[in-house]
Amino acid sequence: MNVLKLKPVVLLPIFSLVSSIALAQRYDGSSDPAASLAGCGCCGTFIAIPIVIFALNIALLVWVARDAKARGMDSSVLWMLLVLFTSFIGLIIYLFSRPQGNLIQCPNCRNQKLQAALKCPHCGFGV
Repeated sequence: MNVLKLKPVVLLPIFSLVSSIALAQRYDGSSDPAASLAGCGCCGTFIAIPIVIFALNIALLVWVARDAKARGMDSSVLWMLLVLFTSFIGLIIYLFSRPQGNLIQCPNCRNQKLQAALKCPHCGFGV
């Protein structure tokens, strides 16, 4: 497997894991518990932070896709790509450019739709 072809989102946890294992496995001959504890803390931090960031990005992508679909936007995939590559900046751009209004439940399919929409973007049911 060529490491250079992997995306940066995949490479960050891999590099963090390798560096944290190297730090946690360092042994200088002392039996100081503080040194062992520092290595474990460093290992946990370098593993947990990339996993949390990755999970937040996935949650943002799912939310943007569902919200764009509920608001009847045709370009929900493009908004997802914008949020994927720019993260919170893309989310802010999306929040300011999406159609404003209340979301209500469609009487036909029970999915969320924009209150001002004439047809449901999920089932096409017109009011």
